[in-house]
Order: sequence, then structure tokens, then C-alpha cells
Amino acid sequence: MEMKDVWLIDYARTAFSRSRPKTPERDVFGNKRGDEILADLLIKFFDEKLANKGIEKKDMEEVSIGVAAGVLESWTYGGRTPIFLAGFPVDVPSFFIDRQCGSAGSGMHVGIMEIMTGHSKCVLATGFEHMGRERGKGVTPNLKMMDKKSKYYRSYLDMITAFSMIQTAQKLYEEEVPTFTKEDLDKFGVRSHNLTIKSQEEGWFKGEIIPIEGHVEGNIEEPLMVDRDMNARKSKLETVSKLPRLSKPFYLKKNGGRKGYIEREGTKDGVISVGNSSPLNAGATAAVLMDAEEAKKKGLEPLAKIVSIGWGAVDPSVMGRGPVPATKKALAYAGLKAEDIDYWEINEAFCIVTLNCMDKFNLPWDKVNVMGGSTAIGHPLGSTMIRLTGTLARILKDKKAKYGVANACCGGGQGVATIIENLDA
Repeated sequence: MEMKDVWLIDYARTAFSRSRPKTPERDVFGNKRGDEILADLLIKFFDEKLANKGIEKKDMEEVSIGVAAGVLESWTYGGRTPIFLAGFPVDVPSFFIDRQCGSAGSGMHVGIMEIMTGHSKCVLATGFEHMGRERGKGVTPNLKMMDKKSKYYRSYLDMITAFSMIQTAQKLYEEEVPTFTKEDLDKFGVRSHNLTIKSQEEGWFKGEIIPIEGHVEGNIEEPLMVDRDMNARKSKLETVSKLPRLSKPFYLKKNGGRKGYIEREGTKDGVISVGNSSPLNAGATAAVLMDAEEAKKKGLEPLAKIVSIGWGAVDPSVMGRGPVPATKKALAYAGLKAEDIDYWEINEAFCIVTLNCMDKFNLPWDKVNVMGGSTAIGHPLGSTMIRLTGTLARILKDKKAKYGVANACCGGGQGVATIIENLDA
């Protein structure tokens, strides 16, 4: 079977709010369900942007809905609820997918493979998350996995405990000692915020954000068109370094245990803080993918060509390693090396994740997350991989660069990656 070329035709997202589960009225999307956020995005995406390209809802041969916590009100009924809310015809098929932070990316990968193999010509990949509404609710873990005699006990515990993701970031940091210091993490967090603010001030994100209605922070009765990410702020290292620490040390024996940790870090506290990790957010993303020959017939130009995709798995207790095997897989399939890649979008679920991936591929800072990262922009879990890929495609166009890699770690110990090409370079 001859594989078909796949083009990313267009991409859009909502702005990402700042979710506060204990004070939901402070979230500008606090009174709106996640499926409604996605539906509002899709309505305007098709009516205001895709209509100019002659692309209609009925043209979609598949729609994927990525959500990391697809429970309670974020249960999508096989992806049907959001697309019905957005007015799609009943004969447009859909599916829900969960690979945690890689959910939207894996949904996009399914669509890519459908097009590559000739099963579809045009698909829509989407994702949403509302971390202020469903976070921590509606999940019943399998207690059989909690038997301490099980070889998976520790991994499963790391997957389901309340602050497990924060702790996996702490463990990754300790596993990589002495490669990184807390100051490295904080510096990267400061960079992320300041680059994001700069991009906002220059209006760069207006090229991908479609404003939708929310409400004024603190007043759910007063409507507000939300057109910018709400978390980014100008930052200084001296301030960020003093922000509350969220993690607790593991005191790994190989690094000197408790005594060695305290001597090295100057504290018995962990290194993961609100300044070097992503916040809680609400938001949605969407991307249209098309068979290249079909796109040419319609006179459409690509935002990017899909070159390769990859996925991988690691020990859940250091889930932040996930982007590394996923990217290696994608690079190998494409016949490329890390040095062939011009720009990278590596999800900043935690800054240690991004820095670790950069270290393993020997990447300079000026090639990674150059418009800002998820520490500042936000990380609505299930939707993020589409944001990374779409933002990367726009960066390649602006920089007249050829290849880009977008990747992310996934809760539970996995990773996803997508390699794209700017055909204008």
C-alpha cells in the first residue's frame, strides 16, 4: 500500500484560562463546561475561519476528542456530545481518546494514519479539558493493584495519588542529579513566562486563538470575550525562586539519601514549585488534517506536512521521561536526527520534563519553546498536543524553518511526538 501525504491544513484554539477549583468564579471559564468550550471553538472555527477555505463540518470523515479526565460532565459519549453541541451532522463519526496529556495528539495520530492508509481524506482532531470542574472527581481506581505484593504496586500508586504528577517530576529531578539544579528549573520557568508575555504583547498568539465568551474574573454574571491566555506574567528569578514548593523529596540512596539531598539542596523540601510547573487550566484545541492530493484539488495550502509520529512508555514514577522514547521512534521512522530539527515544542508540564528532553537530545534553549511554553501559556491536559503542534507549525512558517518536533509526557508513564515539515522552507 502506498502511503499518502498528510497535510495540517489549519489549527485554532481558545485562550487558556487559569482554573482555581476552590474558587471557580475566578476562572473566566468557571461557569462553562469543557464540552461547551470545545463546541464554542468549533462553531467559530468553521463559521469564521474554515468557511473561507471551503471546508464544512459535513466534510469531516472522522472527529477525535482528546480528554485526560473524561468523566462526569467531561464524558463525551464517544465524542458525540461536543460535535452535536457544535452542530455537526449526525453522520459525522467521532471517538473519544485518553492518553492523558497526549490525548489530543493520539487522536490526531489516528486521523493521520487514517489518511495515510486512504481510509479518510479529511479529519478533525480536537481536545479539551476543564481542570477547574472535573479534576479529582469521578475516578475509582482498581484496588487489586494496591496489593503491596504486586510488582506494579509502586507504579500504580504513583499514577493515582493526589499529587502523583508533581512527585514524578521530583523523582525525575533526583534521578538526573547532578545534571540540573532547582535554579535551572526556575530559570526555565522565568523564560517561559517572559517569552509568553513578549509574544502576547506582539500579538503573535492572535494568529491561533479564537475568542469565545467567558465571564469577568470573579463575576460569572458579567460576560467577557476571552482572547488571551490568563496565566502568563512578567517574572524575575529572585521572585520565582521563593514561590511555594509543591513536591517532597525521595532522598534517593544513590545520591546520598536524606543527608546528601539536604546538603545539596540546602533544604528538606522538594524542588517542584508553582514557578517551574504548569498551572491548572481550561481550554480547547482543534486541527484539520487532509490528504495532500485532496487539498490540492481544493486549492488549499498546508500549514505543515506531517512527517512522522511516535509514542512510547516509561516507568510511571518518572513519567516525565516519556517524550524521549516517543521522539526517538518518530525520528527513526522519518530517517532524521535531532540535529536535523530546527524548532521544538516540548510540553512544559514541568520544566524538568522539558530540560531532561533537551539534555537527552542535546538541544540549545534557542530552539525550544521560543514563543513561550506551557508553564505560562497553560496546559489543559487532553488538549495540549494539538496546541504544541499548531504553534510549532506557525513558528516554522515565521522562521522560514523546515522541520519541527512537538512532544509531551503523559500521566501514567507515556509520551507522544509529532514531526512536521514546513513545505515553504
